[in-house]
Amino acid sequence: MTRRITGRTVYRNAWMTVREDAVERPDGSRGVYGVVDKPDFALVVPAEPGGFHLVEQYRYPVGGRYWEFPQGSWSEPAGGRGAEELAAAELREETGLTAGTMRHLGRVHVAYGYASQGCHIFLATDLVAGPPAREASESDLVHRFVTHAELRQLVADGSFTDAVSLAALTLLDGRYR
Repeated sequence: MTRRITGRTVYRNAWMTVREDAVERPDGSRGVYGVVDKPDFALVVPAEPGGFHLVEQYRYPVGGRYWEFPQGSWSEPAGGRGAEELAAAELREETGLTAGTMRHLGRVHVAYGYASQGCHIFLATDLVAGPPAREASESDLVHRFVTHAELRQLVADGSFTDAVSLAALTLLDGRYR
């Protein structure tokens, strides 16, 4: 197992810390790891018979608009609130939907080659519509219901490329095909 010898913070802001660790590998050789530390987030798959609710928004790091499942993290420390509460809050915030039933499908690592962050994935069913409560950064967010066939087409044409959203589809294990 690779062992951390020393580490230093290279960059920090309200959302992440980037650190550089000097490490010793199992064979005794030394190296450096750059690690991005971010808190876990939650993704929710809002499902109804026949399809799913998606959101589309501009993602600054990749310079484009893409469809994905609602997701996010707390804007302040979680303060004891759990991943299911976060998933429910993101669902309401981005789509206005409230779930009668939330089921935890699993936790995935986002990019474990360089980041500590994980994502808790939930399936939301028994949905009730209401008004969204979007943050300023989500003012251009679009919410839409898509059929199973439409979602497959969005994946095929490169409009649904979010890795965690694609992982969520895998965790569904064919339940809504």
